[in-house]
Amino acid sequence: MAESSGGPKKLLWVMIILVLLSSAGAAAAIYMVLDERDDDNPEAPSEEVVESKPPVFLTIEPFTVNLADDRHGTRLLYAGITLRVEDEATRELLETHMPQVRSRLLTVLSGQEAGQLTSSEGKQQLAAAINERLSEPFDENQPPPELREVLFTEFIVQ
Repeated sequence: MAESSGGPKKLLWVMIILVLLSSAGAAAAIYMVLDERDDDNPEAPSEEVVESKPPVFLTIEPFTVNLADDRHGTRLLYAGITLRVEDEATRELLETHMPQVRSRLLTVLSGQEAGQLTSSEGKQQLAAAINERLSEPFDENQPPPELREVLFTEFIVQ
């Protein structure tokens, strides 16, 4: 019997080439489909550069307040607060009404218990309470101030 020259080897190479060609074709088809989908997406982020505004801060003089009584007796809080506001108009509005701002802050701070304020969670809750209280309008015919963030720059519970 005569041996055929390289039959199984030839078949193996043909199979490998066919697998590679079909994989390349599938990859090209997937790329084209995904590329079309990206072009039709109206929610795709535009390449326009948005000019970022520098943040506007209002620093409030530090407070020392008596905290609500807990099992350890009377405790003190010394807190320095800086407010990040929406714009210069909001900063000027808060500066104009600074006595009311400080009064509202004193009310919120003095109602706290020392045990709550020593945890990170307690400080976050306090910041949320301050933000909520200071976001209320100061006058009847005035829009509420737009506060972005309450930052503690000094914080000592004693």
